[in-house]
Amino acid sequence: MSARPLALAFIGGALDSAVGYTHYSACRMDGRWQLVAGAFSEDPSINRDSAKAYGVATERVYDDWSEMIRQEQQQLDAVVILTPTPSHQSIVCECLAQGIAVICEKALAASSREIEQILATRDKQNGFLAVTYNYSGYPMLRELRSLIRSGKLGRILHFQAEMPQEGFRRVDNQGEKPIPQAWRLHDGEIPTIYLDLAVHLHQLIHYLTAQHPLEVVADQANYGWFDVIDNVSCLCRYSEQIMGQIWFSKAALGHRNGLKIRIYGSDASAEWLQTNPEELLISHADGRRQILDRGETTEVAGETRYSRFKAGHPAGFIEAFANLYQDIANGLTSYQQSSQWHSDEVFSGELALEGARMFEAMTSSFEQRQWVSIAANPSSSSSRD
Repeated sequence: MSARPLALAFIGGALDSAVGYTHYSACRMDGRWQLVAGAFSEDPSINRDSAKAYGVATERVYDDWSEMIRQEQQQLDAVVILTPTPSHQSIVCECLAQGIAVICEKALAASSREIEQILATRDKQNGFLAVTYNYSGYPMLRELRSLIRSGKLGRILHFQAEMPQEGFRRVDNQGEKPIPQAWRLHDGEIPTIYLDLAVHLHQLIHYLTAQHPLEVVADQANYGWFDVIDNVSCLCRYSEQIMGQIWFSKAALGHRNGLKIRIYGSDASAEWLQTNPEELLISHADGRRQILDRGETTEVAGETRYSRFKAGHPAGFIEAFANLYQDIANGLTSYQQSSQWHSDEVFSGELALEGARMFEAMTSSFEQRQWVSIAANPSSSSSRD
């Protein structure tokens, strides 16, 4: 563990952003990081107000992120990129080119081409890059991965992964439609809903099974208030002959965030629901049904680091994110000491590249009305070492 908190700066992540305060809360929870500088917003008033709320000194608040990089380069351990996804590529590449470690909110970039450019810059600089996929920070998902690795479910046969939400079909109590962030109302080469939701499903399936998507057939539609894709279904074939079904939506009334993962093995199946994150349902081949939680004798979830308070007092989304920030701190500390790092919990850019290629194949499948193969990835292991 680092003897001092690692010095962190935010690019984006103002109080009015979708994820800024979440990152602020999570990075500070276990004392591994300190937010010391930021270019939080292009709006000067929001920028100042955010800095005040985050406890950042006035002289270390910048109107321009590139100016912050120039001024703060020698005083930072890492920068967190929290701007809209379409802006990530240029910012990430500039930070890496300046030798600054980068933590980037998913999605890493808006296309496989942009991610390839990021990876080329990272490799040229031998830089540090981590992408935040927060859901795999939940202890019971880490427990599930341990069960799969140890063979408790048998051979993995198939899975179902879904992430339905309702935000693009909801109205408020006055009947008014929501007003999403502007960048979410435009679809690029990869529709924005993939960058918002599908990235999580792709990462979680790889995290749990260690397998890779090979071929997909997908359908997509628009059911909500806005002229963008907001509902996608996909059948997919993975390595090791695993079949899968993926569904994600922003037009599914009744689901605030219905992230659910179901893994079916030859000996048992497992089900995890994000709205009940402390429990893991195991169904055995002999008919037994078992509910595991942090109060059980669990291999992973019962570890001290996940017990900020005892079982029966649920840990949630922010705590899961804080677990990931701990893991990133460990990886960065190792990198600072040896220029190398490895983590089973933190992913660099290779998995993001695989995901982008999968999403591009899904879009092509919809257009061609047929199965489409996914371009091979050199590697999509957790970290780069």
